[in-house]
Amino acid sequence: MTFALPHALTSVAASIPSPSVSYIDLGPLRIHFYALCIIAGIIVAVLLTNSRLTKRGAEPWVVIDIALLAVPIAIVGARIFHVATHPGFYFGEGTDIWAIFRIWEGGIAIYGALIGGAVGALLGCRWTGIRFWTFADALAPGLLIAQALGRFGNWFNQELYGLPTDLPWGLEIDANNPAFPPGLPEGTLFHPTFLYEVIWNLLGAAVLLWAGRRFVLQWGRLFGLYLIWYSAGRIVWESIRIDPSEIYLGLRTNVWAAILGVIIGIVIMIVQKRRHPGLEPSPYMPGRAWAPEGAVQSQGADDFVDVSEPPAAEVGLATSTDTDTATSTVTPASKVTAE
Repeated sequence: MTFALPHALTSVAASIPSPSVSYIDLGPLRIHFYALCIIAGIIVAVLLTNSRLTKRGAEPWVVIDIALLAVPIAIVGARIFHVATHPGFYFGEGTDIWAIFRIWEGGIAIYGALIGGAVGALLGCRWTGIRFWTFADALAPGLLIAQALGRFGNWFNQELYGLPTDLPWGLEIDANNPAFPPGLPEGTLFHPTFLYEVIWNLLGAAVLLWAGRRFVLQWGRLFGLYLIWYSAGRIVWESIRIDPSEIYLGLRTNVWAAILGVIIGIVIMIVQKRRHPGLEPSPYMPGRAWAPEGAVQSQGADDFVDVSEPPAAEVGLATSTDTDTATSTVTPASKVTAE
């Protein structure tokens, strides 16, 4: 890909500098700032999700049990998605297939992380008894903050920037950077797409926290709003990026992924609203409720009712067919299936 750029775009005084280093060496150990940004995002997401789950009545720090499965699988999924959508980086003449495993050089895909993380979260929720959608809603604001922090890793790596620009916040990229577009003069500035996404994600986290309280979005609807918000912004940022990408029907792979993300988010919000018009009775699945040590419960762990559905007795049912609805007199705990 080559560009022809007027000289005027290379003479802008104001700009955003890129870091001159992307790692530090501590003896034989090399620490990449890209990894530190990802780790910082994970920590913030865990802390915020723990706070939100605890307020809902979940056991403190149960989020760690879920994260132990979700985070590693999310990272693997993110890398697989990136490799699958950028095959030219790793396969073919002149490439190094072993670069697939050098994740510290960059190259993890958010949508791959969402797919892998969802699988890990499902397993973790079944393990802990937390409802999957309760966990997803609690995670959503923290996930946006984590993604914002992770984007600073792209800044340190001088990667994933946008088209040339003469805007005062244009991003400086070293001319000797392998990703620097051929045909452009040294000093060319680029759209700082990492910064656009940081601002969009932090604003989105604030919107989600507000909307969750204002409209009491439960049963996965807050996570659906997350998908809509993040993906809508990603469609814009991805459309102005100039890093290599597979193109289908004129659009980059990740633009299609973002469009699909918006659609899935809308479907989740509509379907879950119809399925569950009421509030979640508990952050736990039937039969898996947790209570603080020494607490006295007025009813058994299996005695809560999903208020989003009519009680079975009112419709003449002997048993419940909704796996989110169970009482100790209707469905034995041993026969309740996980959500």
